[in-house]
Amino acid sequence: MADRSRPGLRRAAALIAFSVLSAFCAFAARADQVRVAVASNFAAPMQRIAEAFARDSGHHALLSFGATGKFVAQIANGAPFDVFLSADQESALRLERESLAVANSRFTYAVGTLVLWSATPGTVDAAGEVLKTGDFKHLAIANAKTAPYGSAAVEVLKTLGLFDRLAPRLVHGENIAQTQQFVATGNAELGFVALAQVLRDGKIGSGSAWIVPAGLHAPLRQDAVLLARGRGNPAATALLDYLKSDAARALIRAHGYAL
Repeated sequence: MADRSRPGLRRAAALIAFSVLSAFCAFAARADQVRVAVASNFAAPMQRIAEAFARDSGHHALLSFGATGKFVAQIANGAPFDVFLSADQESALRLERESLAVANSRFTYAVGTLVLWSATPGTVDAAGEVLKTGDFKHLAIANAKTAPYGSAAVEVLKTLGLFDRLAPRLVHGENIAQTQQFVATGNAELGFVALAQVLRDGKIGSGSAWIVPAGLHAPLRQDAVLLARGRGNPAATALLDYLKSDAARALIRAHGYAL
């Protein structure tokens, strides 16, 4: 006798397949991508934030890291970024003024800390006196023209009256990530980097360091902004909102930034 249940089974299977496909399509429509230009100093926390953002929202953040000044030039020349996480305030403000970013979308997502760091224990003292004694050959800083942390380092040296004396010993990294690599590999005995780059579990992980007093340079307030290309991209606005969430703020603090 013929199995009359087979047509019913086929209809049920087709219905299930259709439901799964519809759910997938709905998710695909909701799960958009956002291209993000991120200042090098914020690489470690942003990678973790992007993972949490994908898990919580379904959207995906495609991250590019580099010097703030270079990103500004790239964005001005049409680079396909939706969101910009700057290492300062002025760069994001400039993009707003030039209509390359959405007006009133800018906000401070983190306040950075500058640190004089050496990969070798005992090289940098707790008061930064090594800068005055000059017991080193090379001092690494990020390019002050394109990297706000490099500009802050120059400001510190000038405030201390040491810039002219130490200028011949300066080694310039393209960005703060390369600067940290100069010090980590020993190509420079010490250098000015972001605290977030050397922090491990709330402590400076290795070597020796002097946390630069905030009064020696202008505050390192870092602004995020929605770029003109990201207008209308749900993932872009969702990411900026996520940066203000308790989950993201906890990760930002854990990496040594103030809010």
